[in-house]
Amino acid sequence: MLSHLAINTFAEGNSRIARILVPLAFAAALAGGATAQDAPYAGLDSREIAALSGDDIAALQAGSGWGLALPAELNGWPGPAHVLELADEIGLTEDQLTQVQAIWDSMNARAKLAGAELIAGERALDLAFETGEIDAARLPDLIAAAEAPRASLRIIHLTAHLETAPILTMHQKMLYDRARGYGGELDHSAHGGHN
Repeated sequence: MLSHLAINTFAEGNSRIARILVPLAFAAALAGGATAQDAPYAGLDSREIAALSGDDIAALQAGSGWGLALPAELNGWPGPAHVLELADEIGLTEDQLTQVQAIWDSMNARAKLAGAELIAGERALDLAFETGEIDAARLPDLIAAAEAPRASLRIIHLTAHLETAPILTMHQKMLYDRARGYGGELDHSAHGGHN
């Protein structure tokens, strides 16, 4: 911020320039306001549920992985949804296809239920803050109601990866990794599977 003395000194020597620059300097200082970096949550206040985007809600309702199975996926344990998508590319047999489809069907049905519970839990937490009907005693129960389904979702999706990996051959896992764009060949020797 320019000091009053600096402005006066500048104005005496450069009155014409000062009449233009001084008001601009003050306007810039006042208009500085919040930038995108200062307000990273700007626009999120219009969400249906504060902690979940529209895409998050849609993914949870569809039973999608929502990134919860990345520890398995990125460490050589393929998941049923992507195995089914790549069935032709990795050469699934009819028997493998039937087994993986059964895993996916079960996983997806259970994930949709847990996803609905997570959405309901986040909605209740959001509403408690919105209405002001929240206090330190009620908060842990509301968080538990939202986080328990999230933990269930992780178990559901990670378990499906554990069940899928042993159905595939080592070669199919290698083809899967390549098709998914994963760098390097992963060590699948500890993950079960056909030889």
